[in-house]
Amino acid sequence: MASRSLTPFQLTATLFVALLATCHAGSIAVYWGQNDGEASLAETCASGNYEFVILAFLPKFGKGQRPQLDLGSHCDASSGGCKSQSKDIKSCQSGGVKVLLSIGGGDGSYGLSSPGDARQVAMYLWNNYLGGTSSSRPLGDAVLDGIDFDIELGGAKFWNNLASDLKKLGNNIDADKQVLLSAAPQCPFPDEWDGGAINTGLFDYVWVQFYNNPECQFNAGRQAFMDAWKRWESVPAGKIFLGLPASKDAAGTGFVPAAVLTSRVLPLIKGSPKYGGVMLWSKFYDDRTGYSSAIKSHV
Repeated sequence: MASRSLTPFQLTATLFVALLATCHAGSIAVYWGQNDGEASLAETCASGNYEFVILAFLPKFGKGQRPQLDLGSHCDASSGGCKSQSKDIKSCQSGGVKVLLSIGGGDGSYGLSSPGDARQVAMYLWNNYLGGTSSSRPLGDAVLDGIDFDIELGGAKFWNNLASDLKKLGNNIDADKQVLLSAAPQCPFPDEWDGGAINTGLFDYVWVQFYNNPECQFNAGRQAFMDAWKRWESVPAGKIFLGLPASKDAAGTGFVPAAVLTSRVLPLIKGSPKYGGVMLWSKFYDDRTGYSSAIKSHV
């Protein structure tokens, strides 16, 4: 059968539809580091499924404590063993994957006692994980792309100071080493811990945890879910991500089967100008379910 060439109008219309379809194309972010039997960092990035990998966690810092990195069985930071991750981090970045360090977590010893304490923590993070210099960088000489705030305890004060100080360090010291900031609040709005920091307007990404929060996750009903999503759309941040567990075992509640996500959930939110994609907890569970592979072409 002979093919017909498109008229200029048809070609323009086709290109417009294609552009519209990609305007709200999203990314997948995944947390990595906390489970035995998880793929390596290099393997995680090489999968091609993720645009962001968040190293979890730095669960001890602030209030005069010596900061401590915990990447589970991947490496022992206390003996310098995590410097071996430097090569994998650089490999990820060379492939276009942004690598961030998550501070906090659901279990740890952290908090800030004053604006001065926040400044000290910011300097520590800058010199040891970001664009600064230190003789004791836990991840070697790799320069991470940013810091993720997963604040779930330790008090709600001074996180805004920390965010401001981190952004200033990136802007003032080296314009080529901008510091990305992300946050992982719970879906009840506003977040008890991260809310003040997010309101600074300094955050590039907010991956909202729509799980372990029965009142606002998707299975609470479409209206409750959309009300929560719209509240999070209102925050002064770059992109908003839908945070989900990658399997039923990854969270107490809130798991959404991949087929339900792609057919019923994503169509509700992809039209948002602030839609950024999907965040998954975590790589370990994604390895077992293939969740990211199942949703990637739809995100």
